[in-house]
Amino acid sequence: MFGIGIPELLVILVIVLVIFGANRLPEIGAGMGKAIKNFKKATSEPEEIDVSPKKNDTPSETKQA
Repeated sequence: MFGIGIPELLVILVIVLVIFGANRLPEIGAGMGKAIKNFKKATSEPEEIDVSPKKNDTPSETKQA
């Protein structure tokens, strides 16, 4: 089928190093980690979102300084 082994991963790593450079790899890794974390958080949250206003969220129109 579609097997990715160690040689293929090394070739991909070399290509990524050539394209992005060694200095940017930690930034890319951190960004990927945050994206995966946010995705997992979004999939575990309930589907319904409560958009009803709270009692204290109404702006006061009569306030003056």
